[in-house]
Amino acid sequence: MTEKRSAGLLLYRRGGNGVEVLLGHMGGPLWARRDAGAWSVPKGEYVPPEEARDAARREFEEELGMPPPEGPYVPLGETRQANGKVVTVWAVESDLAPERIVPGTFEMEWPRGSGAVRSFPEIDRVAWFAPGDAAERMVKGQQVFLERLADQLADGAGPTGG
Repeated sequence: MTEKRSAGLLLYRRGGNGVEVLLGHMGGPLWARRDAGAWSVPKGEYVPPEEARDAARREFEEELGMPPPEGPYVPLGETRQANGKVVTVWAVESDLAPERIVPGTFEMEWPRGSGAVRSFPEIDRVAWFAPGDAAERMVKGQQVFLERLADQLADGAGPTGG
């Protein structure tokens, strides 16, 4: 069995209050009332030979309903989440108005065991957060990407292409 792989884009912007990152709140009834641990880098699964960066761009558009920003893309590497999925992320500096998203949808049986299949948004909202606030809200296995972004920006490297 091949391991599940996922790729995404972590948008960041610089402003008067410092750096902020854009996270998406996971959609569907299982996440509706949760805040802590319910936010994620916009991402999705892919299967090689599709390249991770191509998948990250495709998934951004599928999940947010708009084209991904143009680079340069800063590789933040990969991590293995608790569920075993390997997640690869790139950071890209861009400003996005959260009210512009038109989320993609998925279907699931809800309520469970009812036989009724309903459609739900993959991401029900997005918001900008300071890194500390983002870390409190996002999936624990993805918090490493905030640290790596901070390291990149502290090194003065910023967007270096890739």
